[in-house]
Amino acid sequence: MGFIDHKEKTVREPLFQIIKRDKDAIKLWKAILIRAIAIFGAFIVISILAWTMMKIDPITFISKMFDGVFGFSTSSNRRIWITVRNLAILLCFAVALAPAFKMKFWNIGAEGQVLMGGLACAACMYYLGGVIPDALVWVIMIVAGILTGIIWAVIPAIFKAFWNTNETLFTLMMNYVAIQLVKFFTDIWVKDGSGTLTTRHLHNIKLPEIGNAYLLPVIVVATLTILMFVYLKYSKHGYELSVVGESENTAKYIGVNVKKVIIRTMALSGAICGIAGILLVGGINGTVNTSTAGGQGFTGIIVAWLGKFNPIYMVLTAFLLVFLNRGTVALNLTNNAFSNIITGIVIFIVLGCEFFIVYKIKLHKKSKHDSTKSNNFISDKSAVTDAQKEET
Repeated sequence: MGFIDHKEKTVREPLFQIIKRDKDAIKLWKAILIRAIAIFGAFIVISILAWTMMKIDPITFISKMFDGVFGFSTSSNRRIWITVRNLAILLCFAVALAPAFKMKFWNIGAEGQVLMGGLACAACMYYLGGVIPDALVWVIMIVAGILTGIIWAVIPAIFKAFWNTNETLFTLMMNYVAIQLVKFFTDIWVKDGSGTLTTRHLHNIKLPEIGNAYLLPVIVVATLTILMFVYLKYSKHGYELSVVGESENTAKYIGVNVKKVIIRTMALSGAICGIAGILLVGGINGTVNTSTAGGQGFTGIIVAWLGKFNPIYMVLTAFLLVFLNRGTVALNLTNNAFSNIITGIVIFIVLGCEFFIVYKIKLHKKSKHDSTKSNNFISDKSAVTDAQKEET
């Protein structure tokens, strides 16, 4: 007597599952509270590390960091002005990257775009200084810096738009080209063998000061931040680049010219990078070298990402990183690596906090339906065993 071997395949569900939350699943005040708690916890962690590794008690550690940023122990307000200026420059990098990253164009070339804008600015100072009035030199160097930044950003955008090249590698490689171009022209302009381009070589031409030496970058970057917020949130161009970032096919379906949006957005990003180069070379440093950008192009990526590509939020994330940098400098640590460890730990904790804001962990329990299936399978198996015994 034959029988049908009835087997039911059971599928085991994982114990937990990571699920992305809905866009408005967590209210704004809750998200802000979670981030504040994460930052507070991060400072507790780094205070304990300072106590155990560097023998600095937590109270001294925190007070010295705040003093290094705000200058409470000095009668001068110079420290806080330097903090605000550094915040403005880092924020300028982040604002430049925000539209490209929101479009999901991974622009890793802010360093090179800033360097090229600064190099064009320095060229105008070198060749036109003392030849024409300084006011006219300022106008020409501003225009040249912005145009050069645009060109350096549009080149990878064109290749991406028409030939779908990898923009990450393209923009990254152009950083190295920009560094070598700065080195090349510096060697040409410096004829005294020192290898260092000074303000003397550039005829001591610097952008005019407004109030003091720190205020001009602050005013420029604050204006750019507000304009970028309005552009991304309320303009048609901001809407189009958001759609392209979500889905190029959807953008094409509703009639958006994707190629045009890519090139236009990168031109905007390059223009702001050019402005950053002008502020650094023509204002703050008064000269250009291969380390003018100082790695802030990559730090700006962290600022833009943590700020959700929202220029207003990016002010807070930029301040956090500047606070850590200025604060650890004030500690006068003999081991500079500890400063980087502190910054890395804080960023890691904040990023972990963002993970739990965006995602949730769902635990799976054994359902009644699964138990019924299991019981049915056991009953079928028992019936088959009885049938085998009866046949024997």
